[in-house]
Amino acid sequence: MSTLWLVATPIGNLGDLQPRAVEILDRVALVCCEDTRRTGLLLQHAGIRAERLAVCNEHTEYARIDDMLDVLGSGRDVAVVSDAGTPGVSDPGERLVAAALDAGHDVSAVPGPSAAVMAVTVSGLPTDRFVFEGFLPRKGRDRTERLAEIAAERRTVVIYESPQRVVKSIADLAAACGADRRVSVSRELTKLYEETVHGTLATVDLGEPRGEYVIVLDGAPVDDAEATDDEVRRSLAALLADGATARDAAAEVSDTTGRRKRDVYEIANALRNDTAGRGDTAGRNDTVGLA
Repeated sequence: MSTLWLVATPIGNLGDLQPRAVEILDRVALVCCEDTRRTGLLLQHAGIRAERLAVCNEHTEYARIDDMLDVLGSGRDVAVVSDAGTPGVSDPGERLVAAALDAGHDVSAVPGPSAAVMAVTVSGLPTDRFVFEGFLPRKGRDRTERLAEIAAERRTVVIYESPQRVVKSIADLAAACGADRRVSVSRELTKLYEETVHGTLATVDLGEPRGEYVIVLDGAPVDDAEATDDEVRRSLAALLADGATARDAAAEVSDTTGRRKRDVYEIANALRNDTAGRGDTAGRNDTVGLA
């Protein structure tokens, strides 16, 4: 079965090109890339004479699908690369992958450099859960709504930004999230002038913006105040009235309030029994205790 390969390429330091990436790029029949000149230089550095290069950027990716499918249909492999990093992550590749899968071809990848992952790991912020936002909308309602979503997001947030807009984006994030939200900002990752600065949205100093930026933003603070029994009862009553079992209602309320599941389940059982005593069948769904 022919395969579409997504091949990660260096985000700055050419020494990060993986040996398996060289192997794949050297044997495929077609390399789809954002810029043939830039990819040509990378291949030349690796000693590869590509059989064929074809432009696949944000404007031409859809038009490149038939070409890719023709090559895959002939039994040969195709590779996709971006100018830097992992294709398909804020770069072309997503449409090609969907089309290849729809046509029944295999899709695989040669993992490697990713600015988002590198920036998270050096940020000093929580890495157990994070969300990738890519580039923010440039203006208007879409930008306002996205900023509001980011402000409420409890996971660490990763954002890409250009040197022309990074200062404005930091200011807009401060307005939406609060000036004291922690942030790490990286630029020129793996390159000679690599730099990561840490601070808050109010204090982080970017100097003279240059290079591509990755903003890593701390998640929204979690309210540590434990929900009261009355608050738990109100939440449970609404779920039970909608037909949820006591077990399911307790699990959901426990997740949203942080209260122990066993304690919430006891309250749910009491509510259900009280409802049953009044002759109301709502919420009379199960009697199984928690394991």
